[in-house]
Amino acid sequence: MMKRSIFDIINRKIRKSRIGKLVSGYQQLREANYISSHFSTYLEPVLAIDDDLRRTVYGIRHNVYCEELAFEPVHPEGLEKDEFDDYSRHCLIRHINTNQMAGTVRTVRPLMDDQFLPIEKYCSDSITRDDLRPQNFKRHEVCEISRLAVPKYFRRRRSDDFEGSAIGAINPETYSETELRCFPFIAVGLYFAAAASALEFGVKHAYVMMEPRLARSMGFVGIKFQQIGPVVDYHGKRAPYYINRPLLEGSLKPGFASMLKEIRLSLRQQIPLMPEEQQDYLQQFLNK
Repeated sequence: MMKRSIFDIINRKIRKSRIGKLVSGYQQLREANYISSHFSTYLEPVLAIDDDLRRTVYGIRHNVYCEELAFEPVHPEGLEKDEFDDYSRHCLIRHINTNQMAGTVRTVRPLMDDQFLPIEKYCSDSITRDDLRPQNFKRHEVCEISRLAVPKYFRRRRSDDFEGSAIGAINPETYSETELRCFPFIAVGLYFAAAASALEFGVKHAYVMMEPRLARSMGFVGIKFQQIGPVVDYHGKRAPYYINRPLLEGSLKPGFASMLKEIRLSLRQQIPLMPEEQQDYLQQFLNK
């Protein structure tokens, strides 16, 4: 017991020394480069810029939300779609080696006064932070991240296929802080793709309804969602969360900050390919 205590004291002193800080900084830099390069080697974000890609999005969602989780009814055509998709940006994560889509997420982005976020229509009473209610802000300044789905065939390992993994949760009993570099690139990449989409379009306030467990999972990598209401029963136990650019960029660990930057640069190149972005449609809202 005494030897362990002495070792701990020595170890703490080394970490606080100049050499210890240099080693720690070097390790963080290596990890940052590793995370960013590892993601771009195996995975890439893809905006759903045409009908074929959007059908892929709806097919993955049907597989997860209708067939696997039974959150929504099964549809004969095998597509899960709702009213919010008409004014949403959809993003996929492509597995480069197989060209298969490893997951999808959408950013609901209202522009008209009669367009609402899902959280406003179905869970408005769950928001107790009056200062952060979506209706406090202009329509084009808010978005909601929703319908994150990771298909089962990309959760093959036993440790990956646990309850909640279909919608992006990370098993805290399986993954240490270091091991997080190995699996959650898909789930984290999807959240980063949604965040990058929002940042590129000038959105200032983002909302999401999710399980507290998922919020804690994202906290492992530094995505600090702010809970703005109690847990309610909505497709399971969920709570409303809020995040903005300062909250996102101010807490990300270096490796994942690099990963977000890479995803944002990739999406920036794809945005001009979207038909609705080739017009000046958005300008009438941004000038208000």
